[in-house]
Order: sequence, then structure tokens, then C-alpha cells
Amino acid sequence: MIGRLSGIIAHRGLDQVMIDVRGVGYIVHVSTRTAQSLPPVGEACALYTDLLVREDLLQLFGFSSLLEKEWHGLLTSVQGIGAKASLAVLGQLGPEALGRAIALGDWAAVKAAPGVGPKLAQRVVNELKDKAPTVMALGATLSVDAAPAPELIEPAVRSRGRAGATPMAAPKVNYQAEALSALTNLGYAPSEAASAVAQAAEAPEATDTAKLIRLALRQLAPKD
Repeated sequence: MIGRLSGIIAHRGLDQVMIDVRGVGYIVHVSTRTAQSLPPVGEACALYTDLLVREDLLQLFGFSSLLEKEWHGLLTSVQGIGAKASLAVLGQLGPEALGRAIALGDWAAVKAAPGVGPKLAQRVVNELKDKAPTVMALGATLSVDAAPAPELIEPAVRSRGRAGATPMAAPKVNYQAEALSALTNLGYAPSEAASAVAQAAEAPEATDTAKLIRLALRQLAPKD
């Protein structure tokens, strides 16, 4: 199983990329969102991958984070959702927004993906609503930096990259994943906590984990 590729981008398309790994070009199918996030041709990149094996077909699918890859696995477990439809959903929503949509039962957001009809969108929400909280809670640890391994990059490329490189941004904190984990540790049911966090995240003041938890707890408080 090929779980990760690291090398130089040789070609970019709308929904695929060719990665040159020491002279071997791997064609990797990606979501439009992931494709747009990749660097230009000639620069280094890395993707987590999933290999689809059939009698007459071998296809690699790439993901910018382990969280995106995890959602791909869940989506393709739903009857009627193949790899192409999964990438369409991930391209439309992204992993974080997909988690919120499923937690809130918002099948219309899933239906917005190209090629996904209302019945299929409802099936996705219904079948994954109990699994979504677990993935959302793991989001902070699954969104691992996909920096390329140095030994796979030619020295000339490495030196060119250092000359014009900009400092790497700090990893983005997944407030929703941390808040969801905290609420489940407090004893709330995963699906209940996921729905509260998803609703609370819509508030402008939900700017860090502590504030998001407080807002979610208000959602969970008994209503008179």
C-alpha cells in the first residue's frame, strides 16, 4: 500500500497531479480544493495517498491531510459514493465543513457537490452521523503537516527553495476538534456534542477552544 508520496510536481491538472519521485512520475487524483492548494510545477510537495486496486485498474488518490484521507474512507463506505464522488464532496466542502454538515444533518450542503443528488446526500448524512463525531474529535491530530521528506528532493531544488523560502506558518489549531473532545470527555454523547459544536462554531465570537466550548455548552443546556 502506498500511503504517502513526496517529491516534485511535474504536472498539475484540475483534479490530478503528477509527482516525480526520483524519476518516477506518479499520477495522483485529488479534490479540486487540494489541487488548488498545491505549489506550482517544479516545487516540492507531499500527499497522503490511498491506492485503489481493481483487476483492470490501479489509481492513486491524494489528500493534503490525514483528516481529509479519513473522511474519504468514510465517504466511500457509503453505498453509491465512489472515489470520484468522495473527492467531489471534499472539494466542495473540505473535511472540517463536511464534519459540521453531517453533525447538523445538513444534507443540502453535501448535495451541493457535483454529481451528488438529494437521496445520496441524505444517505451520506444518515449513515455517517454516528461516525462523524469520532473523526471530528481526531481532527487536531489527523491534520498532520504533509511536508516533503528532505531526502526525496534533489539538492538543487532544496537549495533553491531555501533561497526564496518564507517561514512556515504555524500549524492551524482545530478548535472544533478540541472542543468536541472536551465535551465528550465531560460525558456528552458524541453525536450530541458534535451538533452543539457545529452550531456554536457559527458564532463570530467562537475564536478559540475555550470560547467554543462555552458556546457549545449553552447549546447543550436544558431549555425551559
